[in-house]
Amino acid sequence: MSLDRRTLLQQLSATGLAITGVPTALPALERFVHAAGDQQEQADAEMVQDYDMRWTTRLTGKHKAVYDCPDIGGGLGVLRSGIVARQYMDVLKVPASAISNVIVLRHDGIMLAMNQAFWDAYGIGAQFKVTHPWTGVPLSKNPALLGPGDGLPAGIEQHTLDKQLARGVVVLACALAFRDVVDLIAAKDNVSAAAATTKANGMLIPGILMQPSGVFAANVAQEQGCVFVRAT
Repeated sequence: MSLDRRTLLQQLSATGLAITGVPTALPALERFVHAAGDQQEQADAEMVQDYDMRWTTRLTGKHKAVYDCPDIGGGLGVLRSGIVARQYMDVLKVPASAISNVIVLRHDGIMLAMNQAFWDAYGIGAQFKVTHPWTGVPLSKNPALLGPGDGLPAGIEQHTLDKQLARGVVVLACALAFRDVVDLIAAKDNVSAAAATTKANGMLIPGILMQPSGVFAANVAQEQGCVFVRAT
């Protein structure tokens, strides 16, 4: 959606910029408005791209849920998806094929979508004060990727992000939040946005599908019959 010049001019006037009393300021102000409109149109254009929506066809189980992860939360949002699926199988005696889970990584939760090399290079654990989901001690590892020997209770390591991806669980990432990842790389590495985007894409955990936003992804999943779970 492009910027409405008249609306912006009215807003600026209402906030105390008396443009009617300063006619010489109008040309500069109009240039500002046009520039702002151009920037908005460019940002809107960047949002328009092809997103793989074929994941919706994979939600064939009777029991469907979308696990919304807007925070890192020690990786518990990701682990809960696998834990609850196991409980369905153990308690309700349903086969794995009857369960269709979707995990949405958005807002700060986007960091869970990044590999350990990214976490190491950019000090994500310290920056976000990440702690171990069971012991509570400070953690430098991506908690969604903990494995044997990392202090998880027996069997829980089977529900880490990589293991669930391998089992066919749909994992979606928010493109809006991913911009924070790109900005972080660009600032720390002192590289262009294009170079940072390429590097960020290379550090995204394979199998995760990008969506225009995490809220969009959660909405679509619910439209496919998934119950909504605020996982963190």
